[in-house]
Formats: sequence, structure tokens, C-alpha cells
Amino acid sequence: MRRLLAVVLVLVAVGCGGERESATVDRVLDGDTIVLRDGRHVRLVQLDAPETDENECYAQEAKATLERLLPRGAQVEIETDALLDKVDRFDRTLAYVWKDGTNINLELVHAGAAAPWFFHGDRGRYASDFLAAAREAREHHRGLWSACPATSLAPLFSVDARR
Repeated sequence: MRRLLAVVLVLVAVGCGGERESATVDRVLDGDTIVLRDGRHVRLVQLDAPETDENECYAQEAKATLERLLPRGAQVEIETDALLDKVDRFDRTLAYVWKDGTNINLELVHAGAAAPWFFHGDRGRYASDFLAAAREAREHHRGLWSACPATSLAPLFSVDARR
């Protein structure tokens, strides 16, 4: 029985991982979306940044943060999550983006440039890390948590960055 349980736990742990592939950043579209050199759009999963096209509080700063973290030509790893959808309704790849061993999605939340967003309540493999990073960023008044004090930490909803 112990062996069976151990095998099941290993299979579950392996199944939670996603596929990773190398890619090159072409440009940043906004605070949570990039375009790769091959033309694919990648929506950084499990977070939401203020919208630039809606002129939300901290939107330009969030985009600038992502541009600093992922400049044109940056070599990255794109990781999908077996617990989440692989593409969204706009045909964007939903993924974690890694650069030099750093989870850029998590870094954006830690910096206060984005907030956790568990679309349809789905929690990916790093969900607890996103929540902890957001709580710390809010507690230390980083990024949007300082610039947009009316913003609430509500991971089941897209970020509503308000002054």
C-alpha cells in the first residue's frame, strides 16, 4: 500500500509540472503580455496587471517593470501549467516566464506591478507563492499598492487598480 501511495504521489507531482521551452522576447505589450520572436503572444498566467489601454492606475509603471525584466532579445523559458489552460480565448499562450532562473510572473507580483488572478478560481502550481508575494508587496506598499491605495487583493477577480 505504501508503494502504491508513493507511486501515486510521484505521478501527481510530475503531472503538476508543465512543458518548458526556450524562447526569445521580441517586445512587451503591457504589464502582463509579451510577444516572442516567433510571433506568439504570451499572457503571463496567474496574475493581472493594470490595463494600459484603459489608463488604469499604475498601468504604465507595470509595463515598464516588465520591460526592465524582459528587454527585447531576452532569452527566456516559457512554462505552461498542467493545472491551467494552455491558451486563452485570444489564442495567447498562458505561461510562466522564467529568465535566469527567476519566475518573472512571481517577480511582478512581488514588485507590486501585478496582483494574483486565479481565473475561474483555478490555482496553478505557484498559487500560494503568488498570494504570499502579493501580501508582502501590499504590506510594504510596493508598486500599485502604494500608487493605487483603493486597490484590493482579490485573486478571484482581475485587478481593479484605483487611486
